[in-house]
Amino acid sequence: MKQRIFSGIQPSGVIHIGNYLGAIRNWINLLDKYECIFAVVDYHAITVTYKPTELQDRILEAAKTLIAAGLEPEKCTLFVQSQIPEHTELTWIFNAITPVSDLERMTQYKDKKYQNMDNINSGLLTYPLLMASDILLYKAQVVPVGDDQVQHLELVREIARRFNNRFGVTFPEPQPLLSKAQRIRGLDGNAKMSKSQNNYIALVEEEDELWNKLRVAVTDPARKRRNDPGNPCICNIFTLHSYFSSDEEIKWVEKGCKTADIGCIDCKKTLFKNVNNHMKPLREKKKELDKNQNYVRNVLENGRKRCSRQARETMEEVREKIGVFY
Repeated sequence: MKQRIFSGIQPSGVIHIGNYLGAIRNWINLLDKYECIFAVVDYHAITVTYKPTELQDRILEAAKTLIAAGLEPEKCTLFVQSQIPEHTELTWIFNAITPVSDLERMTQYKDKKYQNMDNINSGLLTYPLLMASDILLYKAQVVPVGDDQVQHLELVREIARRFNNRFGVTFPEPQPLLSKAQRIRGLDGNAKMSKSQNNYIALVEEEDELWNKLRVAVTDPARKRRNDPGNPCICNIFTLHSYFSSDEEIKWVEKGCKTADIGCIDCKKTLFKNVNNHMKPLREKKKELDKNQNYVRNVLENGRKRCSRQARETMEEVREKIGVFY
């Protein structure tokens, strides 16, 4: 039997090429090798200030974008986290066996506190427990993660060990499947690509807007004039070339940048052509799904039904082992 994978994406903003290169493209490559379960993890998205009406729209937009990107419903299970109440039930049980100190040492919690000084809620602290429930509820053996999530996954493994030792073997200790993708910086060249920083390229960006964003994107700061040689290794635009351009084009950009044979705008035009060619089929598929939202809702409902069966089975086992089942 294939090993089971679980992973999720928050509907906290527009899905951008950073999400695609760092996670979604890797998920697509795993479809034939694993039993794949993917979720739009909307409960994770409510730990920051948001508008409920916008969240409803973003949940469906995220699902449409994931399908358009290549998560074929025939090859994987796609559902919305909040539609399975067992996620939050198991989270409460994990609350009761996890020391607060384990949560306080999470580096992402420390970062999020400073990013949300006006809304430091307990959900920011217990976020990893909901993540653990997402994974362990389906007894996933493998979790694709980036390097920024390794600490969280190790806590998931510790929670599984702690539960198993106290109540009897119930959960596997999921193994990380590390993404080989480099972390994609935003168009400002500094921060991680995100909608909140307004430094992103949407995965289904329209052609004109794609060029407008690339045209003004930050490159090597040493290249203040057209004739200044640069260092492509520190240029975020060159990093994007490594994902979208051919080997020959990458060599041309690298040599041309170092020798000032080409300017940054020439580099960007080549990148624009390749990104646009790659994203055009995704844009077209997304537009088809926009016109057929009932299909997307049916995909999510079918996913809910499949996951709900597994979630009920797991929770019946958990309730019996912790002593509340009668």
